[in-house]
Amino acid sequence: MRLGRREAIAAGAAAALLPKLARGSPEMPDLILFNARVTTLDRSNPAAQAVAIRDGRILVAGSEAEARAAAPGAQEVDCGGRRLIPGLIDSHIHVIRGGLNYNMELRWDGVPTLADAMAMLEAQVARTPSPQWVRVVGGFTEHQFAEKRLPTIDELNAAAPDTPVFILHLYDRALLNAAALRVVGYTRDTPNPPGGEIVRDAAGNPTGLLLAQPNATVLYATLAKGPKLPPDYQKNSTRHFMRELNGLGVTSVIDAGGGFQNYPDDYAIVEELHREGLMTLRIAYNLFTQKPKEELKDFATWSTQVKPGQGDDSYRMNGAGEMLVYSAADFEDFRMPRPEMPANMEADLEPVVRLLAERRWPWRLHATYDQTISRALDVFEKVNADVPLEGLHWFFDHCETISERNIDRIAALGGGIAVQHRMAFQGEYFTERYGVRAAERTPPIAAMLRAGLPVGAGTDATRVASYNPWVSLAWLVTGKTVGGTTIYPMANRVDRETALRLWTERNTWFSNEVGKKGQIKAGQLADMVLLSGDYFAVPENEIAQLRSVLTVLGGAVVHGAGDFAELAPPLPPVMPDWSPVASFGGYHQADRKVLASACACHSSCAVHGHDHAAALGARVPVSDERGFWGAMGCACWAV
Repeated sequence: MRLGRREAIAAGAAAALLPKLARGSPEMPDLILFNARVTTLDRSNPAAQAVAIRDGRILVAGSEAEARAAAPGAQEVDCGGRRLIPGLIDSHIHVIRGGLNYNMELRWDGVPTLADAMAMLEAQVARTPSPQWVRVVGGFTEHQFAEKRLPTIDELNAAAPDTPVFILHLYDRALLNAAALRVVGYTRDTPNPPGGEIVRDAAGNPTGLLLAQPNATVLYATLAKGPKLPPDYQKNSTRHFMRELNGLGVTSVIDAGGGFQNYPDDYAIVEELHREGLMTLRIAYNLFTQKPKEELKDFATWSTQVKPGQGDDSYRMNGAGEMLVYSAADFEDFRMPRPEMPANMEADLEPVVRLLAERRWPWRLHATYDQTISRALDVFEKVNADVPLEGLHWFFDHCETISERNIDRIAALGGGIAVQHRMAFQGEYFTERYGVRAAERTPPIAAMLRAGLPVGAGTDATRVASYNPWVSLAWLVTGKTVGGTTIYPMANRVDRETALRLWTERNTWFSNEVGKKGQIKAGQLADMVLLSGDYFAVPENEIAQLRSVLTVLGGAVVHGAGDFAELAPPLPPVMPDWSPVASFGGYHQADRKVLASACACHSSCAVHGHDHAAALGARVPVSDERGFWGAMGCACWAV
């Protein structure tokens, strides 16, 4: 049964393609994607024109005739000659925590000017009811703005005299307006917390600037004082965040835990979505200890409750970290000197690593600087002498300044390295402190690959960097920051195919799923993405603008745009209705504009003539008399 894109929609193929999501099941029809330029990443069969899918797995990747012979009578979707790639895998993201908060956060990810960002903020202030906050929580840098600066506290106070505003910038600082300072209770009598600074004026009163000195605890602890969404809203928020990632081509992630992400309490929402078959993203999760001096106790307890690999292809436990012990956490803030880890680091780390090795728990460890990595490897080598680490998929995250000597030590112990594009957001700061030559190999990805290490890529989203995988892919290929600064010479960049492999098949090592996904290959999970432009042909400066027009997870469509939009399952309306996501969505798209004169109503809009309540979440476009377009009347965006 051959259906083109529009014919499939008209014939009701969309409904047929949408049983319980992410669960290949007998009631799912066979599916063929045809008329595509398929990049399989299977070296024995590198290119194809069609893919046949049955029960959530790939039957064949080959010619259209081969696909139809393998699945006669299958539903068919015409891909219109677009590039089809394996679903992207983020090996380091904080998606569980991010999902709980996504609907509360105004995203400045990718916004090109501070003027645009402030127009968004003012519009959101007008829509946000008391006692809620307006929060911009990471994913951007001042260097992406044409103005090359952050807003001032005075500008925030002018934009929001009464509504609390909290803006988190990387790991280094947070900006609070006067209303937020009142709510959190910071006064001239509030002492500076360990490792942080509440900046004060000449009279000793807090100005609204919080600094990590050098760790971000003060920033996160202040953010945690804000209102939280109730559980049903958190569930809605998580679904919308998953779909946002689907829209960027992400089908799998490894969740790295995170501060203020407690197990098992903060995992209840994602586990409920899993039970209900509403996951549109495969998640392997790591457990992140939360209390200094209680790390060994946490892992000893958790290792009796859950085991690595426990779960299914949609939701499964992956191991320990990225926090193993607090004394080994060298948070990167390249505006500050490198932090020296305390003398007790090894004594704290060894019993935890020994326990994990004995109980065969893989682990990941946050490590920015080579000095920290050296000391951690001393511990790993000591444990390995008694409890061999062979076969344990343990790895370091980040490794911006790792030396070739330590790369070789990791290889000898059978470990890996997961890299993230944090330097795309902080490269200018690193260069200012350490110089251009030092920045050229931060991290030294080419050297890691030459050493034969397992190397994968991710984002470290949502706070220190954006969750957009194409920003990472552009960074890997071009060696440029989001501010346009070239920091890497050609010798430390990778070609487009290698970058794509770091985001797909190579990332499967980090979740012990090699051969299960990451390629378009017979027998693997049917996770794949049809792109808005050809990744292998667009100019380098357009890589970061790529998106998915069709995302398939386990043979089920989980996202569609343009001609493919109606093949995707509907989402419930965004909750609450004042959510920034309802107005602005997530990652900025270049073809949208901000209207400073945004309407801020909650029911209906006389200016735009649009019933918001009827269209909440649907992103129905409406035009005003000036020809600008918005969504749901209050969106202020051009589509």
